[in-house]
Amino acid sequence: MQSQQSRKLRAILKDPLLVITLLLSIFFVIIAIVLPLAAMVRESVSEAGLPLFQRYLSDSVYQTILLNTLVMGTVVGVVGTAVGFLFAFVQVRLRVPFKRLIHLIALVPVISPPFAVATAVIVLFGRSGTISRGVFGVRYDIYGLDGLTLVMSLSFFTVAYLNLRGMMEALDPALDEAATNLGANKWRIFRTVTLPMLLPGVASSFLLLFVEAIADLGNPLVLGGNYEVLATRIYVTIIGLYETTGAAVLSIILLVPSLTVFMIQRYWIGRIRVVSVTGKPSGTPQTIDHPLVRWGLYAVVLVVCALIVLIYGTIITGAFVQVPGVRWDFTLDHFDFVINGIGSQAMRDTSALSALATPIAGLIGMIIAYLVVRKEFLGRNLLDFGTMLGIAVPGTIIGIGYILMFNAPLVVGGVTLIPKLTGGQGIFGGALAIILVYIIRSAPAALRTGTAALSQIDPSIEEASFSLGADSARTFRRITLPLIRPAFLAGLIYAFARSMTTISAIVFLTTPQTKIMTQQILNEVENGRYGNAFAYCVILIVIVLVAISVLYFVVGTRTGAERRLEGGL
Repeated sequence: MQSQQSRKLRAILKDPLLVITLLLSIFFVIIAIVLPLAAMVRESVSEAGLPLFQRYLSDSVYQTILLNTLVMGTVVGVVGTAVGFLFAFVQVRLRVPFKRLIHLIALVPVISPPFAVATAVIVLFGRSGTISRGVFGVRYDIYGLDGLTLVMSLSFFTVAYLNLRGMMEALDPALDEAATNLGANKWRIFRTVTLPMLLPGVASSFLLLFVEAIADLGNPLVLGGNYEVLATRIYVTIIGLYETTGAAVLSIILLVPSLTVFMIQRYWIGRIRVVSVTGKPSGTPQTIDHPLVRWGLYAVVLVVCALIVLIYGTIITGAFVQVPGVRWDFTLDHFDFVINGIGSQAMRDTSALSALATPIAGLIGMIIAYLVVRKEFLGRNLLDFGTMLGIAVPGTIIGIGYILMFNAPLVVGGVTLIPKLTGGQGIFGGALAIILVYIIRSAPAALRTGTAALSQIDPSIEEASFSLGADSARTFRRITLPLIRPAFLAGLIYAFARSMTTISAIVFLTTPQTKIMTQQILNEVENGRYGNAFAYCVILIVIVLVAISVLYFVVGTRTGAERRLEGGL
């Protein structure tokens, strides 16, 4: 065993480009993720920080804030996972019309800022909402846990839906057939066969939504009201009180449940691999034919779809009226404000920075996936774990870590190792720091899709390339990357959409020289200018859709390498 590992290590060392790539990947993870987190930990355990732990954890106000955070994460996790499960079940196990349309509607929240939904919900169901007051004549207080649960569940359920749909489609129908042959009815099959197989996926989805909920900043700022959570308290501490040490301490408190849940989620992913069947499923999944169950579940899904359409219809309509929810006269003033006013710079900056970060994030994710899956070296699991921290750590914590780490040059022995990155005096007016944040928040998705794709490709294809004298770089570029093109495309789409719509990770990093659309949307919402905010959202969604179309056209085209492979090289 030891000699085999030594041979693999020598093989890596014989490939200088592979060694350089490996070292650069490790260096990137350390600079972009590990050092900012280390700076935040150092600040929190400083002489000024340690007493704050005792103060915050013993203060009833902060205890309530922590409890609110955990309750919100739990409720959103349960509701969002339940909605995602229903959508997945309808897609895979029911014979009903309009499945394709339902699938497309379920994907809409991915390409828009989550707090755009919160703004539309205020217009529709707030104290003076179009539906709550205009239709039903009630002044419903949508602010607080109820509103946050509604908005976050609609914003994040897509994650659970895609996760559970993939698992349901991977289940072998032969298991259901065997249970049927033994005399079990469909309810018993679902309860004793299907559901136990899906439980790891359900648990994984719940944990993912839990982390998304407690890490979210935009929705609690817009719709939280008196229901304060850790993310908003961190925001107020650093933006309103300018207490970076206090914000660092609160970030550590928020980091503990986030990382704990992340580690549990990784465990459940391992469970999924254990319980999933091997090979391709044979046969067709059994469908539910009982009319009450079939049409009852379908009706619930249609209601959710109608609510999503209503909310996004409000966003689009609100961009073209004087005052959404009050004056419905047609106007283009909001678009004029965005396109010809202050929003023009935000559009250019956000699109440019996202376009720069997207291919880098996609390539980094694929390269690290290749290193983790195909190569054996000391610290391989640490490289994978370090990269995944980019999505496991709440965005507000990453933003604070960047402020603490990169707000001044890193000088060692009189030599500047890392220049100042954040703030108006940072490189390119702070733009480089934002690009780095975009990359580390998007690369984990590319890493996961790349890992899954590489696991399905026979290593003998690459070994044949090596035997013909190609090095790792040439093999990856000419053989591996074309074969994992769908995963690469998925990583690019996620990276661009995530970069365009993120707020919590960059809210502390924007500068007058570098304006970001989501920050401008949040500013308009906080000032009650919903029409301008909706116009921003419409333009942002259009930009994302156009970019996705371009990516499909450019990356989705079959490459020469694929044709050569199919033709036998």
